[in-house]
Amino acid sequence: MKTLVCLAPGTLAYEDRPAPAPRPGEALLRIRRVGVCGTDLHAFEGTQPFFSYPRVLGHELAGELVDTGGAAGFAVGEAITFIPYLHCGHCVACRAGKPNCCVHMQVCGVHVDGGLAELLAVPATALVAGQGLGYDELALVEPLAIGAHGVRRAGVQPGEWVLVVGAGPIGLGIMEFARIAGGRVIALDVNEQRLAFCRERLGVAHTINGRTTDVAAALAALTGGDMPTVVIDATGSLGAINQGFAYLAHGGRYVLVGLQKGDISFAHPEFHKREATLMSSRNATRADFEQVVGALKSGQVQPTTYITHRVAFGQVAEEFAGWLDPANGVIKAMIELP
Repeated sequence: MKTLVCLAPGTLAYEDRPAPAPRPGEALLRIRRVGVCGTDLHAFEGTQPFFSYPRVLGHELAGELVDTGGAAGFAVGEAITFIPYLHCGHCVACRAGKPNCCVHMQVCGVHVDGGLAELLAVPATALVAGQGLGYDELALVEPLAIGAHGVRRAGVQPGEWVLVVGAGPIGLGIMEFARIAGGRVIALDVNEQRLAFCRERLGVAHTINGRTTDVAAALAALTGGDMPTVVIDATGSLGAINQGFAYLAHGGRYVLVGLQKGDISFAHPEFHKREATLMSSRNATRADFEQVVGALKSGQVQPTTYITHRVAFGQVAEEFAGWLDPANGVIKAMIELP
């Protein structure tokens, strides 16, 4: 089968590999869509933590079931997605119902080979029913679940100000689910094109360009001097993460969804006097996936508006590097397999 491999930073190559033979308890998917996310782009440029080469990228997947692997309630030919976080089931996190931060986590497309291939074998227990959604929508369930999980970690309450730092695909999902939770969303980015997308496509009323605006002053003006009670970082930028502490209200919660390699630094007295809460948010749970599928089916979220670029599987190697350039206006690139 045709497979696209990231051999080293900056190098993608097509290979012919044997089709996977599912083991007991594994389902077999014919991949139809692969969404490209920040993890894939960071892996390509060599800045992704917890990563080794060579690796087949791709974890935002939608496929057609070729073999159900014995999963109850599923049928051959069905359009599905799956939870790409392969957990052990017995560590302290798994026992506590948090398989999304399993001690022995293996993420498809990061720690093990992912979905930039014609076929992929996955644990049958990881399947998520498509419920009539199309392949484009199903490939976007995983990144939206990341956002839904971050909002759930933050415990967003109706009426409170939620600052989302970073208006990439994950940030957009956070904005959507913060809105659904009743939060008053503020989008912060340094890319005016992405902020315009937030206003025009998502209806975000409050946007701030961090490159041209005094962010703290703008936030104080919006919130009547209170500052946001929830700040959620979706940039993975060390500078942005460190700066985010200054935007937090007293008694507020700061949730880090974005990931980077460096050490976080902040003024302890400023953090302490706020009695602030700092949390990370890793991956997502089945409950988050189910929430997203429900939001898509009910029309609360229209994810296909995020897709700005489409490319056939055979053209990915030549197009991929261009998606790193902000000038190309990529929000979500979607790879199509026949």
